[in-house]
Amino acid sequence: MFQKHKRLVERHALASRVAVAAAGAAFGLAVWAALDPARGGIATLLAAFAVLVAGFAWLEGGTLSARDLTLVATLGGLAAAGRVLFAPIPSVQPVTVIVAAAGVALGPRRGFAAGALAAIASNFFLGQGPHTPWQMLAWGGCGLLAGLARRLLRRRLAFAAFVLGLGLAFGVLMDVWLWLAFYPHTEAALLARLAAGVPFNIAHAAGNVVLALVVGPELRRVLERYERRSRTTVVLA
Repeated sequence: MFQKHKRLVERHALASRVAVAAAGAAFGLAVWAALDPARGGIATLLAAFAVLVAGFAWLEGGTLSARDLTLVATLGGLAAAGRVLFAPIPSVQPVTVIVAAAGVALGPRRGFAAGALAAIASNFFLGQGPHTPWQMLAWGGCGLLAGLARRLLRRRLAFAAFVLGLGLAFGVLMDVWLWLAFYPHTEAALLARLAAGVPFNIAHAAGNVVLALVVGPELRRVLERYERRSRTTVVLA
């Protein structure tokens, strides 16, 4: 028992060190990009990878069981399948609602993991690229934020308003990445990129609201029931 506890402490300490180192690398790369806009694309891509490493190190430092990991994988696959099925409808992304519901029901760690997994899994069908780590960060962040605000999101309308905001924030983040990677680093170029993304971001946010109103709380309750059952120990006399 002592050895098991010691290994757990050592794993947590290693994960914390990796997370701090990766976060430091991300900050350094961001500064490097700011000093020379010509290398902004590669720098921001590497920074995204560094932040993802930090996120998964933080996840590793938690106490996810094999059953937790199975649930996260299932949720990530479900969200990825939903994204692929909705691909013909521009910018309607069920991933955001599913990941947010996972964060509310299961907490920020599993919400982050489900979002990041959904992004990379769906891109095996829709196309991998330099956008993938940014989508992993964005959807992982959706699950993380929903988990942190879980006490405020139990009502249908509150959840719908929250995922509306997530849809707009997701689009703005991806537009800023496109500007950093492919556009001149000028205010005019940034405003043009943000303006071009407005219709798509509104479609994403509106789709989130519809899906949240229809199935959001029901999905959360299903996940919460699973959570309660997975944490219940039956003691036989």
